[in-house]
Amino acid sequence: MALTRQGCKLGLWAHQKCCSHYNSNLFKLPSLHVVFAKPLSTTNPRHDLMEFFDDKKNWGEDTIRVGRSWRKDELRIKSNSDLHKLWYVLLKERNMLMSMEHECKEAFEVFPNPERLDKVKESMHNLEEVVIERNKAYHELETGETGIRPAKTVTNQIGIPYFYKMCEHLIPKFLNTKWRETHNFRDQYDETKTFLALLGEKEHARLRRSIKGQTNHVLGLMRRFPNLDLEAIKEKYPDVDIEKIKNSDEARGHWVP
Repeated sequence: MALTRQGCKLGLWAHQKCCSHYNSNLFKLPSLHVVFAKPLSTTNPRHDLMEFFDDKKNWGEDTIRVGRSWRKDELRIKSNSDLHKLWYVLLKERNMLMSMEHECKEAFEVFPNPERLDKVKESMHNLEEVVIERNKAYHELETGETGIRPAKTVTNQIGIPYFYKMCEHLIPKFLNTKWRETHNFRDQYDETKTFLALLGEKEHARLRRSIKGQTNHVLGLMRRFPNLDLEAIKEKYPDVDIEKIKNSDEARGHWVP
């Protein structure tokens, strides 16, 4: 028993001696600089809603210098990853421009360069067309089909034509009672024909009133502005007979030709 206690004391003394020697030599070791690598790369965080508004240096400006829209030839040479990134850049730009346009309307101010929104929408449309071209080419190469969802023009329950996109069903058409209840294309009934005739008459009257209102507006412009650009008027009002209005007495104002 005594030998065991003596052995324990010797072991404890040796352990304390070793720890003190290690702690004394620890401060003599060279310092190491540990560099921690960031495993994920993200964009700069924005914790406010200022991304929905234009840059502050453009606030109050009458004209903002911008470029043109993206063309299809330029988008075709980009990768799918670049197109995906560009789509969200254009989406953020469109949301920002729409927010600024609404803010200018609320403040009764002029929205500078409103064609910026048209350029962004044109770029998004061209980008979508390029993506559809790639998907179509891929499906034709792999399956021999375009991959585009088939569609056709049909009539609804009241006989009005609309563009219907077809889809696959597990149940055949003649057994699918729920589908036949919601897709009852009624175009050969007497009630439907009467309704379509009345609807056509209503649309014709609406179109006639619209053309009459545009004609009166053009007449007023010609009376007030004798040197009016007729080509621009023809482009803006294609349904109005400009030559007939020009030769009429109502278009002449209180001035000598």
